[in-house]
Parts: sequence; structure tokens; C-alpha cells
Amino acid sequence: MSPPPRLRLLGQFRLDIGTETVELCRNGQRLLAYLGLRGRVSRTVLAGTLWPEVTEEHARGSLRTTLWKLPRGQPPLIGSCGDALLVAPALRVDVHTLARTALGVVQGCGPPPTSRPPLGLLVGEDLLPGWDEDWILLERERLRQLRLHALDALAEALIRQGRPALAIEAAWASVRAEPLRESAHRAVVAAHLAEGNVGEAVRHYDAFRRLLYEELGVEPSPRFARMLPERPPARTSPPGGRHPGRNDLGLGAWPG
Repeated sequence: MSPPPRLRLLGQFRLDIGTETVELCRNGQRLLAYLGLRGRVSRTVLAGTLWPEVTEEHARGSLRTTLWKLPRGQPPLIGSCGDALLVAPALRVDVHTLARTALGVVQGCGPPPTSRPPLGLLVGEDLLPGWDEDWILLERERLRQLRLHALDALAEALIRQGRPALAIEAAWASVRAEPLRESAHRAVVAAHLAEGNVGEAVRHYDAFRRLLYEELGVEPSPRFARMLPERPPARTSPPGGRHPGRNDLGLGAWPG
């Protein structure tokens, strides 16, 4: 049996049918990407979203032309139900695999202690980089936030399972994606403390504290500070007045 058709939207657009990669025109890619993300949508909404700068009649004509140019197969990639268009149930869309995995982790259905955590999927490529339409930007940000929450939750689950080294990997993936996200840094510190590496935990907290002060002029939350042993009050800046920035966290310096 032939493998089911697959639509890749994380990274560069790619449609595989059977063992072949199918080339589509730009409008065909946009149409299939939108339907792949939504699953089902009315012709009116689809035409207005993909061709917002023209009249409704012209937009619906462009939609009909684009549908006609899509590859024909059995079953077809796109079906219809009244005024609605929907993707074939057999079409596998990588975005939905990511969303299911991430939501499972966030909801506490993470990997069992003996399994490999889904780090590769959670740190993969963004949704269609380079595409700048509003509907893509909104979905890209939704997936980014979902990934960040899943990485934080995965790090916490791995700490509870007694796998701090893997927890640090998950936490650092979240830090690299959003360096000012406190929850990711808390996960790094929690993993260090789980290993008994208090010094590493304190150094990471101090580096994040300086970074946050330098970038936003604020302090970490009291919740973060309470994770560490009692210490003398920290200076606003270290001896010599230097404010270490992102290099202290291994993130590279900001331009300028």
C-alpha cells in the first residue's frame, strides 16, 4: 500500500503523495497550507483570506482556478461539503502532530520514564518561515507559544522522573527560543538543584538576573528567588560596574 499523503508546513512547504514530492504553484501552496491548518473552511472565507485585495467575484474565480490546478488523485486532497472545503482525512499534516504532542505534554501526558522525550519535535522549525500573511503570523505565534509551554512542562516532568540532564536540554531549548522567559530559566535552575549543583543554579540565576535588569530594568520574580538558598543581598551590578548580558547565558551578544 502507498503511504498516506503528507503535508509539511514546519520549515519549507512540501507535499508528498506516495513516494513523490509534488510541486505546486504559489497559490496552490497557500490554499493547501490554509486548509491543512484549518481542516475545513467555507469557500467565501477561504477566497477572502487568500485574495483579500480583489473583489469577491474575482477572489472566488481565483479559488476555482487554484483548486483545478491541484493534483488529482483517489481520494482527492480536497473535498467539498456544500459551501465548505475540507482536506482529505488521509492527509497527514505535521503541524497537527506537533500540536498533539505539545498539548499532551502540557496536559501532563508526557513521556513515560523509560521513553525518549519528544525534544526533536518540540525544537523543530517554525511554521512556513518567510511567509508573512496575517493568518500565517497568527498561527506561527500560537505554535511558538505552545512549544515554549511544552518545553517548560517537559523539563518539569523530566525533573520529577529523576532525569535532570534531559530536563536541562529541554529547559535550554526554551531559553534559546526566548531568552527573557523566566519559566525556562526556573526550569534550568530546578534541574541543577535536582542534581545537587547549587553553585551552577546560583550562577545561572545571577546571570539571568543581570540579563533581565539590562534588557528590561526589572528583577526576577520572588518565586524564582525563593528557589535558591538564602544569601546576602545581591548587588544591582557586579564589582567593576559591568552588566553581563546574553554572553553570560551562552546566548551571544546583542548587536550594537
